[in-house]
Amino acid sequence: MGPRSVRVGAARRLHKAAERREQGRFLVEGAQAVGAAVAAGALLEVFVGATAAARHEVLLRTAGVPVRVVTEAAAAALSETVTPQGLVGVATLPRHRLADLVAPRLVAVCVAANDPGNAGTVIRSADAAGADAVVFTGSGVDPFGGKCVRSSAGSHFHLPVIVETEPVETIAGLRAQGCRIVATSGGAARDIDAAVAAGDLDGPTAWLFGNEAHGLDAAVAAAADSTLRVPVYGQAESLNLAVASALCLYASARARRTAGTEGTGGGGRRW
Repeated sequence: MGPRSVRVGAARRLHKAAERREQGRFLVEGAQAVGAAVAAGALLEVFVGATAAARHEVLLRTAGVPVRVVTEAAAAALSETVTPQGLVGVATLPRHRLADLVAPRLVAVCVAANDPGNAGTVIRSADAAGADAVVFTGSGVDPFGGKCVRSSAGSHFHLPVIVETEPVETIAGLRAQGCRIVATSGGAARDIDAAVAAGDLDGPTAWLFGNEAHGLDAAVAAAADSTLRVPVYGQAESLNLAVASALCLYASARARRTAGTEGTGGGGRRW
């Protein structure tokens, strides 16, 4: 099956956000992401070149979906990387909404995030920290684009990745579900260490992370219950979104465990 075949062409169109939304599908590349999609029951079909087929024989045999063997040229056309892995799956695009969450305890909210690599790393960090969801709101990156999906290393299939339009409405929805809303800013008077010491992060928390270049819009920051910064002890001007978000999410995760509130509230990943 070559790059001009109908099936390959339909899958290649999923490189575009509009096509992903219309078809209700998105691409996952590489054995880790494809395996995560299989485990989640979200994989619909997989395209593989001959070299990758020999390398991932067990995964393909147990995938439980149609396996399309394609030419190396077709595999490269489906990939968005300089060095294609030769294995690309088509997965169901999830339609999670805020209303699907049940008493969330830890949520990461990316407001107008622009860098897909950072966005995918936030999803991966949130997954590792035991967060209940990651929400993308405002104009910004599509979290189901290729680079974002690759950066998440399969975490798209481990927790809800939610897309909402209006940041202030998103905040209101999370507050209604019992979350304390915490904005992040390098210029905040208090840092996350002080918040942990004061017990401010022991309960359900939704963290707001702003645009990489401009931070949070003033109206969005004003809607938060508090604003915190990550302390910088050296001479670096700031931390990037991916690193700062991981530190904040883990501060919440450690605070809950230390306080003994982890697992209370009936939240978690019931979605």
